[in-house]
Amino acid sequence: MKKFLKSLIVGRLRRKLEAPVPEAGSSYRLAKSFYLFRLRTLQAGRDGLLIVLGTLSAGLGLEGFLLPNGFIDGGVTGISLLTAKLSGVPLPALIVVINLPFLVLAYRQIGRMFALKSAMAIGGLAVALVVVPYFTVTHDDLLVATFGGFFLGAGIGLAVRGGAVLDGTEVLAIFISRKTGLTIGDVILTFNILIFSVAAYLLEIETALYAMLTYLAASKTVDFIIEGVEEYIGVTIVSSHFEEIRIFIVEKMNRGTTIYSGLRGHGKRGEMHHTEIIFTVITRLEMAPAEKRGGTDRTPRPFVAMHSVRGYVSGGIY
Repeated sequence: MKKFLKSLIVGRLRRKLEAPVPEAGSSYRLAKSFYLFRLRTLQAGRDGLLIVLGTLSAGLGLEGFLLPNGFIDGGVTGISLLTAKLSGVPLPALIVVINLPFLVLAYRQIGRMFALKSAMAIGGLAVALVVVPYFTVTHDDLLVATFGGFFLGAGIGLAVRGGAVLDGTEVLAIFISRKTGLTIGDVILTFNILIFSVAAYLLEIETALYAMLTYLAASKTVDFIIEGVEEYIGVTIVSSHFEEIRIFIVEKMNRGTTIYSGLRGHGKRGEMHHTEIIFTVITRLEMAPAEKRGGTDRTPRPFVAMHSVRGYVSGGIY
């Protein structure tokens, strides 16, 4: 009996030891998975809302300003407008057809999700031009070029913020820039010069000039929508009074700083001296107070170099 009880107890202990033990962090991983799912859902909803607003804004720029007055724009949208004006084919169909090769290129060069979002944005713009009852806002040429470009640029910018494009020119520019030494801006500028030249030849020079004005208004609006008012500026400061400047940046401006060692030299002899170099990121709105406090009555003005920062996240730049 004792042997039986002993074997029973030993067997139960062995089964307990051999049984899989639930991992301690399973609840944490479950909560993390739920958080990531919620975050992705909110991000997808935000992107979708931005794309919808972008298509509506671009539709207003086209139907409310450009189309009723025979104006065109740059990029694939400009090609679509020019073709629609010369051939009489409906603009919504041309926007979809002409952008198809660029969507294929986006799928191969950038990614499936980007191509899918762009296809939804371009298709949504075509649907908006057919379904939404836009009205003609004005027939004044200057107002048409300015505000037509503004609403079209706002639509493109909102779509870009949502992870898509309404115009395939950017995709073509990315592809060509990877194959050549040209920048994306150079490719887009060259592409639009060709479009405006063709418009000047087929239509008239005045229409091409207004098209350039429309393109400038649209491009500036895109920059404003993507970068915002608070464009970030990277500031490098070289001064022997770096500690006072660092305290001012941290305590008065509530900005972080990075300090690294270097050498400085100036004058005819060019003697090099050890110094500490401060790097920080501020917004364009903070430039004036920062420059005003760059030097004091007791300290000379430091050497300051500034450049635009294309991306900024809390804790660093990328």
